[in-house]
Amino acid sequence: MNRLRLSGIAAIAIATTVLFAACGGKQSPGWEFARNMYDPIAYNPDQPNKNFIDGKTAQLPPANTVPVGFDKPEEAYPNTLEGYQAAGSNLSNPLPVNTQTLEEGKSLYLNMCSQCHGLTGKGDGAIVKMQKFPAPPAYGTGTSSRGGAMKDLTDGKIYHTITYGVNLMGAHRNQITPTERWKIVMYVHELQKLQ
Repeated sequence: MNRLRLSGIAAIAIATTVLFAACGGKQSPGWEFARNMYDPIAYNPDQPNKNFIDGKTAQLPPANTVPVGFDKPEEAYPNTLEGYQAAGSNLSNPLPVNTQTLEEGKSLYLNMCSQCHGLTGKGDGAIVKMQKFPAPPAYGTGTSSRGGAMKDLTDGKIYHTITYGVNLMGAHRNQITPTERWKIVMYVHELQKLQ
């Protein structure tokens, strides 16, 4: 036999042996990559947990604590009509108006607000089009349920409404950081100008 043929037969024999050895009736699955992905170390939120007195894994945060990235609750502007009016008079957007901030505000608005308020703030979002919920007032032509035209809403009034919600709009203070709220306020003012 020539050498090339002999080398080919030897390679096929070795490959066949390795294949059968790998597929044999081993009891061990061999080494596993990232074993902790299969056996998690942490508790799931709904699992019982012997480390806490009440036996629950999901615990309420300690009193007077604030999540990272959030300010203390807006105690100066409570969720009342008086708080709304005070926020409208005293709060103004601390962020600079520039292209980057407006783009970030637009992105946040599209993700968090456009489902109800619509892409251009006309109150014609996807949820409204399902005809199961009434349309929110349009930013440029609508009337606020708290009085006044939507186009005249100040920074503080929009910020307060995002924070606490109004009517069917829920509070967003736990989903959107204060900085993100100010960016949305800035973008809402841009939508008010378009209508």
